[in-house]
Amino acid sequence: MLGMAMLAVPPAALAQARDCRVPAVLPRPAIDGPDAGQPRRDIPTGGYTLAMSWSPQYCRTRTNSPADRFQCGDGGDRFGFTLHGLWPDGRGEQWPQYCRPAALLPEKVIRANLCATPSVQLLQHEYAKHGTCMNMPPEAYFRTSTGLYGKLRFPDMATLSRQPGLNARKLAEALAAANRGTDASMWRIATTRGGWLDEVRLCLDMGLKPKRCRASEQGAKPKETVRIWRGGRR
Repeated sequence: MLGMAMLAVPPAALAQARDCRVPAVLPRPAIDGPDAGQPRRDIPTGGYTLAMSWSPQYCRTRTNSPADRFQCGDGGDRFGFTLHGLWPDGRGEQWPQYCRPAALLPEKVIRANLCATPSVQLLQHEYAKHGTCMNMPPEAYFRTSTGLYGKLRFPDMATLSRQPGLNARKLAEALAAANRGTDASMWRIATTRGGWLDEVRLCLDMGLKPKRCRASEQGAKPKETVRIWRGGRR
C-alpha cells in the first residue's frame, strides 16, 4: 500500500476516466511472452515503478484505430491518466521480466480492470511481463496495481498545459503537491521525442511505498520542457 500520509488523500473518481463503460463484447487477448528482443529475466527485485500514461497523447494519432476504439474513440478524450502498469525494478540496471509463462487472463479480471488500463492486450502484456515476477495470480497483481493507482490524485492538466515554461521538474512538483507523502524526487516524467508528455512514473520501495527515484531511472531531465496534448478535453 501507499504510505499512511497518502492514504489520507481521497481517491479521484475512477482515477481520471471521464466516461467508462466496459463493452458487452471484448476482444480476446493473445498470449504474450519473451522473445529475442525481450528475453526472460528472473532476477531479484529491488523496488517497483507505478507507471501512468497520458491517454490524450496516446490517442492523438489513434482516434480512428479499430484496435484502440475503447480508449480512443469519440475524439480520444475519454481518459486522462491511465494505468500502464506496476513494474518490478532490479537491483542494478536490469529488471525482472517474463519470469514464467502466463495463461490468457480470465474475462472477469479484464472487465474488472479495463477502466484503469483500457486495453485488453495491454492487461495481458502487463501481467505476462511484470506480474509473473511478483509471485501473484492475476487477480492479486491487478488488485495491487489498480489499488495504488486509485489512491493517486492528479493536478489540473488543462491549467498545466497552458503554463509558460512548464518543465519536467515543475510537473513533478505539481504531482507531488497533489499527493501527500511524495516529493518531486519520487516522480519521473517521460516525454516523446517532441517533448510531449507521455507518462508519469512513481518510484516505490519493496513495501510499495513512495521513495526517491534512483539517478539511473529513465525520464526527462528536470529543466526539459514538457508540452501537454489536450485534444478535445477541457
